[in-house]
Amino acid sequence: MNTIAVANSKSLVPPDETTSLDAIAGTRALGPDILRAIAILLVMLLHLPAEATPLPLVGIRPYGWLGVDIFFVLSGFLIGTQLMAEAARRDSVDFKSFYLRRAFRILPAFLVVLALYTFIPSLRDTPTMQPAWRFLTSTLNFGLDPRSGGAFTEAWSLSVETHFYLILPVLVFLLKRRATMVFIAILAATIVIAGMGLRFAIWQSLVGAPAEVHEYGQAFAAYLRDIYYPTYNRLDGLTLGVVLAAVRLFRPLLWERYMPPYIALVIGSILATAALMIFSWRGPFTETNLPLLLQPFPGAVVGFPLFSAGVALTLGAMLDLQPKIGRWHLPAITGIATLSYSLYLTHKAVYQLDRMVFGRENLQGLSGFVIYVATCFIVAAALWFVVERSFLHLRDHLVPRSR
Repeated sequence: MNTIAVANSKSLVPPDETTSLDAIAGTRALGPDILRAIAILLVMLLHLPAEATPLPLVGIRPYGWLGVDIFFVLSGFLIGTQLMAEAARRDSVDFKSFYLRRAFRILPAFLVVLALYTFIPSLRDTPTMQPAWRFLTSTLNFGLDPRSGGAFTEAWSLSVETHFYLILPVLVFLLKRRATMVFIAILAATIVIAGMGLRFAIWQSLVGAPAEVHEYGQAFAAYLRDIYYPTYNRLDGLTLGVVLAAVRLFRPLLWERYMPPYIALVIGSILATAALMIFSWRGPFTETNLPLLLQPFPGAVVGFPLFSAGVALTLGAMLDLQPKIGRWHLPAITGIATLSYSLYLTHKAVYQLDRMVFGRENLQGLSGFVIYVATCFIVAAALWFVVERSFLHLRDHLVPRSR
């Protein structure tokens, strides 16, 4: 079995294959944009109060948290593609360039929103907030109990992403001459299975305790704190995204033979649907008012990797179909995907701002939904044009992408 090394890069990654994948990692493609747009709309819907949720969306709203898992798969694929393609070409990883480019991409908008939350408490969706140092050190998602500070807690996923950015370049550098595809498959399977086992053990000891099952606040907070938020329990999507990148980079013919786009779409849809069915099964929670996010054993253990696998296969199919779907003119999808990060950072504060400006009684029904969506996009667009785009231009000037 060939190793992922520059000595074998010609046999592993033909030049035209590498170029096309680098383009996917560095430019906009409609397939990933569709998934990115779906992800952010799901997250926004999840945090929309029930009284402002249109009837057709009521059944979808409890599943909105799955948007974060879609983001994790996309991140795993795109960052994995960039790093592994660079390692195959240069037999090295430019750590300085990678970390600087990620910092320019993530930090400016995040720091602006964090400052607003910190110094303008009226924007907070809940009265209390975690200490600023937890946001700044990317430790927010460890031991996070939303009852002791729930404002801007959506930043937990940025902590997971930061840990991923810190670890993956080191792994790629260390394994670039040693890892075979079999080794990568075993490593990925180990990470996923270990995560399943860990979530099962934690669920049994904490969330599954009979005394907690019928206590809404205690059970839900324990589930979020010990299962949903920590990085070590949320590696499924990132790992499967990286595996997709490795297979498409180093075994493109294998992917083409066994996962043609329509087969990958069908299997991906089946896996995602199976995960949704598992997430919908309430078991002992049937007679309680606990939210759908609080999963009993099957959802907490196997639901996350199953859904992530479905998203990864769907993403792979969309990338193969890019020559066809790339002809579609869908500016709304591209616009939503472009603003997705700014929308993620600001959508909860925007609803709080809407309540102050329009009054809670005017944010109900369809009119409340329209106001929420419109103001979210106005604020996100402002953040994008003033902060995100400016620093992306500065990044491309100061830290050009390595070629």
